[in-house]
Amino acid sequence: MKNPLILCILFLSFIFGCQSSAGDQQEVRNNMKETTETILTATFAGGCFWCSQADFEKIPGVVKVTSGYTGGFGENPSYEQVSSGKTGHVEGVQVFYDPSKVTYERLLDAFWMHIDPTDPGGQFADRGSQYRSAIFYHDEEQKRLAEKSREELAKSGRFTKPIVTEILKFNKFYNAEDYHQGYDRKNPLRYNYYRQGSGRDRFLKNAWGGSQCEIKPAPVKPYTKPDDKKLQETLTPMQYNVTQQCGTEPPFKNEYWSNKKEGIYVDVVSGEPLFSSLDKFDSGTGWPSFTKPIEPDHLVEKKDRSHFIQRTEVRSKYGDSHLGHVFTDGPGPAGLWYCMNSASLKFIPREDMEKEGYGKYLKLFEKQ
Repeated sequence: MKNPLILCILFLSFIFGCQSSAGDQQEVRNNMKETTETILTATFAGGCFWCSQADFEKIPGVVKVTSGYTGGFGENPSYEQVSSGKTGHVEGVQVFYDPSKVTYERLLDAFWMHIDPTDPGGQFADRGSQYRSAIFYHDEEQKRLAEKSREELAKSGRFTKPIVTEILKFNKFYNAEDYHQGYDRKNPLRYNYYRQGSGRDRFLKNAWGGSQCEIKPAPVKPYTKPDDKKLQETLTPMQYNVTQQCGTEPPFKNEYWSNKKEGIYVDVVSGEPLFSSLDKFDSGTGWPSFTKPIEPDHLVEKKDRSHFIQRTEVRSKYGDSHLGHVFTDGPGPAGLWYCMNSASLKFIPREDMEKEGYGKYLKLFEKQ
């Protein structure tokens, strides 16, 4: 792609026939940010790594993108060696991303929307095996998701030709020379000349109708479970025993069994909303009891055959906390009765719900 003759032709074609894209390129983070969240790695090859890097850097949740070489043989290849097509390497990018903000599946969506997956001989103006498209998986889950994604694209009928993008096991990745990193920002005019002259954007617009510019981070779970060390530091012994070891607190000697204040009850581990005071009733058992949850999807039911009887255990979806049990002889319209442990819950008073991030549930009380 950096062949002087090709660049000259593309430059002249741009001067006489193309218009420069307006606006500055969005500034991206070049250095790994400090974060307490795990940063994961994905590796893709989509032809010119100038373009792949620029495209992936625009996705919210992507921390850093590095251009380089992968998939071939020989240690520390140079650009000249790779561009000869004799090393087996391809131009690729490594994408470092925050899984709490963007999923691997969404990165796959972005990848497909920025390449021609039907081209076995390169990508757009860049020809040769060193420009072929490929997904390099880092573990079996990435492999499964990549294969599923490719299969779904093939079945979608969007392309009439077969999907030829390879899915390969990742081995090693060698960073490209410094002048290739962030090329679109260092040399915006030359990059825009190349990009428009290569035919990439014209193809993508025809294939996707411009939707490749609308990649958004996928919805991710808003509630997470801390690691065990953190739980032991933050939970009381009773809370840890109940939520993590399926213990049971004493009746009538727990925090919320007789609480009559207005508000909601959330998982003490994850913070996910579970119950409202509006659905709380006195079951006479000495444990906080409710006729229904405010977020049914946040509850997971499991069969419990402990104590020589069969019951239905209730756990939180994201925190995986043991909450209590559900029975079918309750006073509500559905006949359900959720008998919970106070130690599994945290009460958020109505007056604090907005500042604690649960403002959307205030509407429950406005109906009263």
